[in-house]
Amino acid sequence: FQLSVENLRRSGLGALYEAFEKLKSRLEQEGLFDEARKKPLPPFPRQIGIVTSPAAAALRDVLTTLRRRMPGIPIVLYPVPVQGEGAGAKIAAALDVVEQRRECDVLILCRGGGSIEDLWAFNEESVARAIAASPIPVICGIGHETDFTIADFVADRRAPTPTAAAEMAGPNRIDVAQRLLNLKSRLLRQLAQTLEQRMQ
Repeated sequence: FQLSVENLRRSGLGALYEAFEKLKSRLEQEGLFDEARKKPLPPFPRQIGIVTSPAAAALRDVLTTLRRRMPGIPIVLYPVPVQGEGAGAKIAAALDVVEQRRECDVLILCRGGGSIEDLWAFNEESVARAIAASPIPVICGIGHETDFTIADFVADRRAPTPTAAAEMAGPNRIDVAQRLLNLKSRLLRQLAQTLEQRMQ
C-alpha cells in the first residue's frame, strides 16, 4: 500500500490548543495580562453595556441578575455572534463601537459554556487587543468556571460565569439600602452626642 502524508503536526491536545498557548505566551510577554494595566470597576455605574448574542441563554441570566440586584441601572446591548466564522472580528468591532459611543461605565462580555471550538472567537488576537484598548472596564464572563479564554486574561476582571459577571458589574440594592441605614444610625447617634455636649 501507499501512504501519502498531506499534513503533519505534533501530537498533543490539538492545533487549537497549540494556537491558544502561543498567543497567550506572546500577549503575556507584551504585558497585556499585567495587573497594573487593569482598570478598577465603578462602584455605581450609570449604565452597563453587554456584548453578547441576543439569543444566548447567558444574556437572560445576566439580565435577570442585574434586574434583581439593581433594577434602576439602564442596560445597553451590543448584539454580536459569539461563535462561528467571523465572530471574533464582529466582537472586536462591537468593542470599538462601545469605545466610540462612550455611553457605558462598565462592560460585560459574555456567553455560555462550550467546547474550545465554540469559545474560539474569544481566543482571537483582535478580540484581546480590543479589550486591552478599551477605556471602559471590561468584565469577562465566558463559559463555565473551568473554561478559560485569552479574553479572560486580558479583561479587567474575569468572572467564572456570566451570572457572576453581572454580580461584579453593579451594586446590590439590598446591600446599598443596608449601608444607608447604618450611615443614618451613625449620623443620628453622632448628632445626639453633639447636642448633648452642646447642652452641657
